[in-house]
Amino acid sequence: MVGADDVFGGAGGGILFTVLYDLLKELISKSMIYGPLLKDILSALDSYRPLIKQIEASNEELGYRKEEVEKFKAHMKEGIKIVKKCSKVRKWNIYKKYKYANKLLGWDSALERLLKVLQAQGVRDGKETLLSVKRIERTVTEIEMNSSILESGVEILATTSRHMEKALSGVEMRSGDVLEGMYRIEDRVETKSCSMEAGIKRIEDRLDTQNGAKGGAWGVVPELTQFTVGLDEPLKELKMKLLKDGVSMLVVTAPGGCGKTTLATKFCQDGQVKDKFKNNIFFVTVSKKPNLNLIVEELYQSKGSQVPDFQNEVIAVDCLHEFLNQTGKNPLLLVLDDVWSESESLLEMFDEWKMPNCKILVTSRFAFPRFGSPYNLKSLSDEEAMALFIHSAYLGDISSHVPEDLARQVLKHCKGFPLAITVVGRSLCGQPIEIWQKRLIEWSKGSSILNSDHDLLVCLQSSLDALEKESITIKECFLDLSSFLEDQRIPATTLIDIWGESYKIDEDWLCIANLCELTNRNLANLIVTRKDPREVDGYYTEHFVTLHDILRELAIYLSSVESIEQRKRLIIDMSGDHFPEWWTEQKCQPINAHLLSISTDGNFSSKWPNMQLPQAEVVILNFQSKKYALPTFLEKMDKLKVLIVTKYGLLPGELDNFPLLGSLLHLKRIRFERISIPSISKSPVQLESLEKISLFMCKIGQAFSNCAVKLVDLLPNVVEMNIDYCNDLVELPAMLCDLISLKKLSITNSHKLSALPEEIGKLVNLEMLRLRSCTDLSEFPDSIQSLINLTYLDISDCFSIKELPEHIGGMRSLEVLNMRQCSRLQELPTSVLNLEQLKEVICDEETRVLWEPFLSVLKYTHVRVVKDDINLNWLHKFPT
Repeated sequence: MVGADDVFGGAGGGILFTVLYDLLKELISKSMIYGPLLKDILSALDSYRPLIKQIEASNEELGYRKEEVEKFKAHMKEGIKIVKKCSKVRKWNIYKKYKYANKLLGWDSALERLLKVLQAQGVRDGKETLLSVKRIERTVTEIEMNSSILESGVEILATTSRHMEKALSGVEMRSGDVLEGMYRIEDRVETKSCSMEAGIKRIEDRLDTQNGAKGGAWGVVPELTQFTVGLDEPLKELKMKLLKDGVSMLVVTAPGGCGKTTLATKFCQDGQVKDKFKNNIFFVTVSKKPNLNLIVEELYQSKGSQVPDFQNEVIAVDCLHEFLNQTGKNPLLLVLDDVWSESESLLEMFDEWKMPNCKILVTSRFAFPRFGSPYNLKSLSDEEAMALFIHSAYLGDISSHVPEDLARQVLKHCKGFPLAITVVGRSLCGQPIEIWQKRLIEWSKGSSILNSDHDLLVCLQSSLDALEKESITIKECFLDLSSFLEDQRIPATTLIDIWGESYKIDEDWLCIANLCELTNRNLANLIVTRKDPREVDGYYTEHFVTLHDILRELAIYLSSVESIEQRKRLIIDMSGDHFPEWWTEQKCQPINAHLLSISTDGNFSSKWPNMQLPQAEVVILNFQSKKYALPTFLEKMDKLKVLIVTKYGLLPGELDNFPLLGSLLHLKRIRFERISIPSISKSPVQLESLEKISLFMCKIGQAFSNCAVKLVDLLPNVVEMNIDYCNDLVELPAMLCDLISLKKLSITNSHKLSALPEEIGKLVNLEMLRLRSCTDLSEFPDSIQSLINLTYLDISDCFSIKELPEHIGGMRSLEVLNMRQCSRLQELPTSVLNLEQLKEVICDEETRVLWEPFLSVLKYTHVRVVKDDINLNWLHKFPT
């Protein structure tokens, strides 16, 4: 077979260019597969033609190096080969369409670089004669003019993705993909390119700024960070538009990353706005998959009203209308944040209801013109962008050594997008100049990082690549954050369970340190809702993590690069009963994922298809329906160590299929959130390997009632138990005290807990007992003195306690006693003198007085007085 090398072996670059150009035109006329893409490349070649003709005509006179010219000719031949292969691709072959589309884009980008090399060489070597100099001057002038044409050609290519959606059945291609390593990916994708289609589609246009906190629970306006730029003028314009008579709804629209949420937050906190609406300001994050029931629940909860029971969406709509009628008697402001096109019907409903006292502010990537002229939020000006960049990269510091021109070159790639500026600034903060220059060169190899949303992802990924060099574990921790629902706070204790087993992190505080590291790099946001956020005591129930939408999409994208069978994390997000096609079509092929995350909405009711995950160690199940059955395929996961089940919404959900947990022989940690735990007698499950169980906001009142089964037989090796916000827990079941292997027992914020059983003295191996914020707990049984190995006792915020156990001195190993806010405590028993190991007492000023008479004997005991910080983060304590 005769190849391009044989036919055009002696041909010049210009001839090869013409041959390639003609082949493209012929392929366009015959093939519908690559039509839009090929037309864009043909248009780009038109812009290159003058420069190529100039190089061909001037080669002999200007003395271009032979090897460079040969590279140009070889590149033309390579282009001919690719076009010929494109002509043989059949419409049904998705993988080959995907592969050669990438090669076409990569070929064109490489051509641009070759032309620039030839341009530079011509300038360098053309100084030999005066005639050459003059010719070179003319050439340089023309090339400089053509460089703008080249850039225009590249920009044309950057729009290819919109055309490729039609050409490749939804496969979205970006020139940035090729330049950042899509050749590497194509070899791993194999015939499963459909998974890549979904990954890239999810990323599309999901930018927003982290200048302001996002996602206020219960309709509360998020907190605003101290540093914002470029929003003063938009705020004035926004007030003029929305507050004038006759305007009931205003949509703030812009591409992702421009600061829409921050502007809305700033609007709510403006003095003039607060004077007008008083306490009638509500902030609701709608997100891509809105749940009307949850939105209405948030609004009722924010007013402290009784939350109705929604049997269906019609009732929810009626309740929402009633809420607006009642609350709207006074001026009302409702912010609907992050509204997607799928929620247009929601805006239509609000628009139809138009109430004279009600103002609705919408933030969205979509303009929704049918609801009036939107307010278009623009990107930052050069001065504003530089101010934000200086803040993010700490360039204002005296010790900063980064030249201003270098900073401006980097900033130029951010295109005025606050999120990009912030992330890039933080990633380069404190780095040597060489790293800045290297990053700039990497970006210069392709198109601008913000030509499209995907380009920003490439930028964000480069920050992760830098992180990977320092700690692969922290990068993996970041990717794990994609396993949870969008716009929801992730409990840090959940991550502690996952990372403890996945990465063998033995200490909880090390997991928190990883979250701090991610926060410092602006890859996550750690929020501490407790009143004493700086307290270091191992209590992390009130630590949460938020993840910006685009960062979540980045994590999902990176986790989905490989084929379904080879992914480390398998993340499934379902609507209703619509399972992914690959799942229902799977022919019992095992999947090697170590982590499985399945999220379902309130309409899910189907039976689970089979799935084989023999390597899975972590399973995360997120659901919103009232009833939920554990997937039957769990019982075949022989290596499963961690099970996280979370019901989203205010009310607990019912869980079926409990008995199948008994087949999980290696299960070490279970965490249930908002689950109604069934009676142990009805569904006894033996979990011999279980070491830790956590119940958060669960309904557990019936779990241990009338139980004839010995709990110690079911949970023989449990060493840690956490019961948090379980408000139906009135008395700690005595059978829990049979778990003599327990070393840590934490019962917090269970406000109805009034008594501990006398049997608690049986927990002789207990080292930590936390009874924090159990406000009805009034006394301790005398048997507590038998806890001879207890080193830490936390009874803080137990307002009803009037006295400590008379024989508390029997706890001879006690080292730390936290008794802040025990305001009813009047005196201490004399047996505290026997607490010879007591190193620290944490209390408030009033309680400190009670300890003064004993300190002369307890010479090694330090009494630390703490004051409550005013911390409003607790308003967002419970993620919906």
